[in-house]
Amino acid sequence: MTEKSAGSFDETMWNGLLHGGIGGTFMGVPRVELNREAIAASGAKAVVYGFPFDGTTISRSGANYGPRAIRETSVQYTNFLATFDFDLLAHLPLADGGDCNVALGNTPKTFKRVEADIAEIVAAGAIPVVFGGDHSVSIPVGKAAKKPGTSPGWVQFDTHLDAAPNVGGEELNHCCTITRAVDNGYDPAKIVLVGISGWMNPKTELKYCRDHGIRVIWLEDIWEKGTLWAVEQILERVGEEGFYLTFDVDALDAAFAPGTCAPTPGGMTIREALEIVRGIAPAGLIGVDIAEPAPSLDHSTRTQLIAGRLALEALAFHAGCPSSPVYVG
Repeated sequence: MTEKSAGSFDETMWNGLLHGGIGGTFMGVPRVELNREAIAASGAKAVVYGFPFDGTTISRSGANYGPRAIRETSVQYTNFLATFDFDLLAHLPLADGGDCNVALGNTPKTFKRVEADIAEIVAAGAIPVVFGGDHSVSIPVGKAAKKPGTSPGWVQFDTHLDAAPNVGGEELNHCCTITRAVDNGYDPAKIVLVGISGWMNPKTELKYCRDHGIRVIWLEDIWEKGTLWAVEQILERVGEEGFYLTFDVDALDAAFAPGTCAPTPGGMTIREALEIVRGIAPAGLIGVDIAEPAPSLDHSTRTQLIAGRLALEALAFHAGCPSSPVYVG
């Protein structure tokens, strides 16, 4: 007997996050239920999934509002990239599966629900496109995106190494995305960290990366050698089975992305980020997430606009967008 049929259901009572749930869809694409049959029937080859969760952040909170803010500002984008005469939806039909049902105060339970949802997207032959949320969102999404018996790469844009074994004894934390990726079967030899910089990278995390042979492309490397060099370095590592892409917006200079939990003065430029994402996406995405946008910490909408564009760029160049602009006489 359900609570409602038992007479104990209170329709005025809260049962989850007040800001959770799907108001409008991302870019107005069709809504789809998160089961493999419905996704397959919709024809979607990529499914947006909101993860309004920042329960593990060690810094400023607010990333739990990321999915809603990204969807709201997505009206600023269309599916057509005129520079390359490329219609994304014609090549990669997109649907929106709504948000994770966050179990308040219970990270392990929340992550189990996410893994189940992402598994449905993957089973339908679609790419999960996840909007966070703090960077712990990559842990369950990356786990579920990796099909058994495969060995994809992992590419993470970040200002932080995120290779902590745990934080205060807690292993499910936004400082532990790399360690948990390795625990979940990603080969360290195929993991690349991009744009790492600054004063928030502990000795323990650096040692973990060295000990496991994880490739770190420091921001200073990009300054010195350029984005094309960075693309080459990444593609040499990820292999031929595609890769999981996670982009923490704090990789970007705080001048461009102030609305994040741990903003980075002097971080990567948007141009650098776009050039690298465009260069690596043709190697094939098994999943993508954009982590740590915190709209309440940005007096404008720039951070969530950047988050939405990063996802579109990754999907477009994965789907075959030309590498050179079209000629207009």
